[in-house]
Formats: sequence, C-alpha cells, structure tokens
Amino acid sequence: MSHQQVEKAADGPAADAAGAVDALPRSPREIRLVMIGLVVAMLLAMLDNLIVGTAMPTIVGELGGAEHLSWVVTAYTLATAASTPVWGKLGDMFGRKGTFVLSIAIFLAGSALSGLSGSMGQLIAFRAVQGLGAGGLMVGVMSIMGALVPPRDRGKYQGMFAAVMALATIGGPLIGGFITDHLSWRWTFYINLPLGVLALAFIVITLKLPTVRSTARIDYLGALLLTVGITSLVLVTTWGGSEYAWGSKQILGLGALGVASLIGFCYVEQRVEEPMLPLTLFKNRNFALVSVIGFIVGFAMFGAVTFLPLYQQTVQGASATNSGLLLMPMMFGMLVISLVVGQAITKTGKYRIYPIIGTAVMAGGSLLLSTLGTETSRFTSACWMVVLGAGMGFLMQVTMLVAQNSVELKDMGVASSTATLFRTIGGSIGVALFGALFTHQVTATMKERLGGAGGAKSANLGQMGPEALRKLPAPVQDAYHHAVANGMHTVFLWGAVISLVAVAAAVFLREVPLRSGAAQKPETQLEAV
Repeated sequence: MSHQQVEKAADGPAADAAGAVDALPRSPREIRLVMIGLVVAMLLAMLDNLIVGTAMPTIVGELGGAEHLSWVVTAYTLATAASTPVWGKLGDMFGRKGTFVLSIAIFLAGSALSGLSGSMGQLIAFRAVQGLGAGGLMVGVMSIMGALVPPRDRGKYQGMFAAVMALATIGGPLIGGFITDHLSWRWTFYINLPLGVLALAFIVITLKLPTVRSTARIDYLGALLLTVGITSLVLVTTWGGSEYAWGSKQILGLGALGVASLIGFCYVEQRVEEPMLPLTLFKNRNFALVSVIGFIVGFAMFGAVTFLPLYQQTVQGASATNSGLLLMPMMFGMLVISLVVGQAITKTGKYRIYPIIGTAVMAGGSLLLSTLGTETSRFTSACWMVVLGAGMGFLMQVTMLVAQNSVELKDMGVASSTATLFRTIGGSIGVALFGALFTHQVTATMKERLGGAGGAKSANLGQMGPEALRKLPAPVQDAYHHAVANGMHTVFLWGAVISLVAVAAAVFLREVPLRSGAAQKPETQLEAV
C-alpha cells in the first residue's frame, strides 16, 4: 500500500495510517519513559557545539589548521540545516522510530570519529557526519512527541525541552572547559557516546510506533535542490562580510545558486508524487504564520546569544571563563514562562493569546536592550535580558505546537522539520545581518572618537580578548566601549523593529481547537515495533 493509499484509507483529517496508531492512548508511565530518551537526545544535539566551542583553541594547538577553524562549526551547522527537512519526510514515510534510531547512530558514529581525528581535515569531515545525525535528532524529538502526546496535553512536557535549552546554553561552556582542562579535547566528543547509548536504550525498549510500509518513491531531486538551496543560503550568511565581501563574486554566486535551487525546488514539489516538503502546507494560514514567527524567534535569539556576552565581557568587565552563565537571566525568563504557558495550554486548550503576548514582549525586550550603554549596570542589563527571555518563553514551544496542530498526523515529521528549519535559517541570517550592522557601527564610532585610524584599529580590537583590551591606553578603551555599546544599540533596535513583523503575524493566527484524543484507527498495513 503506497503512502497515498494509506492516507486515503484514513477517516478524517487527523486519522491517517501512521498517525492513527501514533495517537493511540498511552499510559503516563510509558510517555515518561520515552521522554527520558527524547530529552537526552535533545541534550546531545544542543550541547555539542557549545562544548566543542570551548575546546577549539586546544584543538587548533594540537591539530593545526587554524585557517580552517571556522569550518569545524560550519560543517556541523550546514549538515544539520540541510538534513533537517529530509529527516522529517523520511520519518513520515517510513516510520519515526526507525529514522530516529538511525539519526542517533549516525550522530554517535560522527562523535566517535571526531574524537579520533588526526588532522583538521578529518575533524571537519567527521563533524559534518555529526551534523547529519543532529538534524535527525532535533526533528525526531519533536515529531515523536507530537505523535505520542495530543497537542492539548503537550504543555505538560514542553517545559522539559526549555529546561534542556537552558542547561545546554549555561552548562555547555562550563562542561567543555572542564573536560578540556582536566581530560582531553577528544572527550568533548566521546562524552556523547554514553549519553547516546542511554537515549538509544530508552527509545528502543520503550517506544512503540508503527512501521509504515510505504512504496512511494523518495523525492531525490527535491531533496537535492532543497539541500543545495539551504547550504548556499547558510554559506552566504556565514561567509558574507567575514570570509568574503558581501559584493564579491563568491557571495553573489552562492546567493544566485541558492535562489535558483529553491525556485527549482518549488517547481519540482508541485509535480512529484510524494514531495519532500508539500507546499500545500503553507496554504494553512496558521502553519504559514508560525513559520514566519519561528524564523523571527531564531533571528532574535541567536542575535542575542551572539552579542550579549561580547557586551558583558568588553564593556561591563565580566569574566569570559564562565561565558554560559552570562546568559542565565535570559534563559531563566525563557524557562519559567515556558513552563507556565505549557501548563496553561494544557488546562484551557487555548493558545492564540500567547504568541501575541510573546512577540510583543520580545519586541519590548529588544527595545530595552537597545538602551544598553557604557554606564548600564549588570543588574539592569540582566533585567532586560529576563524580559527578552520571557518573550521567547511564550513562543519557543507554542510555535512548534501550532505548526504540528495545523497538519494531518501523517505530516507530523514535515511540520516539525519545517518549524525547526525556519528557526535555524532565521538564526543564521540574524547573526549575519546583526554582525554586519554591529561591525559597521563599531567602525563608525571608532572613527568618530579616534579619527581616521580608529576604523582600522577597531578590526584589530575585535580580535582581542577582554584581558588584552584592559592593557590598552584609556582613551582607546573608552572609545571601544562606546563603540560596542553603540553597536548593541543598533543591533537590538533593529531586532525590535523586525520583531514587530512577528507581532503582526501573531495577531492573524486563528484559535484552532487542539487535538486532545486518539485518532480513529483505519484498516491499514501497519506493524508496531
């Protein structure tokens, strides 16, 4: 029976072949056991880059190849972003449990090989393997939770994932620093192995989901075009203004390739039997709107995570050793509000008001952070970070919830991967755009305060650590502090403006009732595993 035939056998929009079995009532104990495996898998995916980042100077010292340092992160990010939609579709077509287990296995293989790397080239290649698995981890966690727990009850569990994000952001640099100092940089990769085995054990033993016998052809051309398009756009935002000038032939060529690939992808998706990403999903108003909101949330969040520690270390004199702790106020606001909103949605079944409040609070938090100056106290900046984090707390899980509730259960994987992809691309573009704005403002301020030589000097200062900056002459320090503060003003002011787009999108969301029970089981060829 083909995927289309399975779908036709269903009775009602939420009762398809995979979805009907997925949505059968589960005992609280069964769900809790599966959630342990899902939480550990999510922790693996989110913690990796943060742990490895701390160890990078040591890695370069041993392996050499400093000129290729950025590719250790870029290879992972590219593979994750490009594989995300593919994993989502494969899970919908062939069963979520099997594809999730495969993604964990690939991630662990990449981790082991990265730890064994003998050169920078090997490390970059094996990091790409890791990223390939990480794309499946992120999508698998969200789509499996969407399959096991009806949207009405999902708020009970979404706080777990907000807590994982906070733990990864704060604990990642701390763990990475400890491992690098007391063990070896290779253990920043090996630490994934026991955690991954634990996640695998819980998933294999406790998770019971159907294996879908799909005979539909995989959309290889669509997958290729989408991968090329995503990869090109991520490279444009990663390299633009740093590796190459924005107007260079490399950046313009990558931009043209990305646009052409995505146009070709849209053309192909309208003509294949089983599209990699059904464009009809965007005809659903809520799905299209939360995709926009998710994009802007990624835009704002990654921008804040990138530039706030720089301001705190440079202007406020905070220690760089425990850099993850600098973001604790923002993560605290995100975690608390996410927990409260999750419980409220479970109790009332209403959700439309939260994206409206969240986008407005996010815009307000960005506006408050745009007032940061050279005299702003740490307490004040922490309060403004809590506001921004609270806005994100209203949005982080709700956007995924609305996206999943807007599609049939057979498309749960595609919905989860699309929501994740938009947030990832938003973060990539946000960091690139904010970086360009920040650099321009810093250079302009340095020229204004130190004359013509100030602009050239600002580029060198940006490569110096806080301790080295404190040894510079007082006028240079003062000029750079003002330059960074002005850069922060520009970044977060534009962040507030862009957040208003998310506010407008949230206002037009419709209150569609959340599914609260199991779908009717159709007569299809499925087997529980």
